[in-house]
Amino acid sequence: MEKSGLAVLTNPDPNLRRVSAPVSVEDLRSPETQAFIDRMEIAMREFDGVGLAAPQVGDARRIIVVLEGERASTYVNPEIVGTSFRTAVGEEGCLSVPGVYGLVKRHRTVKVKALKRDGTPIETEAGGLDAVIFQHEVDHLNGVLFIDKVERFTDGGKGKL
Repeated sequence: MEKSGLAVLTNPDPNLRRVSAPVSVEDLRSPETQAFIDRMEIAMREFDGVGLAAPQVGDARRIIVVLEGERASTYVNPEIVGTSFRTAVGEEGCLSVPGVYGLVKRHRTVKVKALKRDGTPIETEAGGLDAVIFQHEVDHLNGVLFIDKVERFTDGGKGKL
């Protein structure tokens, strides 16, 4: 497997608690940012995650990568612009909080507005695990870790967000 060259920051690294900065379209389209996004996609798979936010690898920009099926999708400046009234509690873990799992209440569906990696606007709706991933990764962009929202810690789980 190809290596990303990125390292995942772990709690209590203060960079995980900073609010990330928006990305301009000009910066997004730069070869450096495009190469960074490639490395983020590789890192997500390398560390067996289903989502990854730029702050987790030491970059304070609003970029997330989400595994959708077998494909990694990039969302830049993602905003959750709509949520379902209904919520569900599920077990979460995090690459930045290794070995810790807990039950977190999340909206069952979300509507997300963002830029694709080429700079074009996108609006998408997600439900189930995809909705959880979006909420978890957007929290990272806002300096929030899942452990801040845990209702009850558990003794383990399968997914690493």
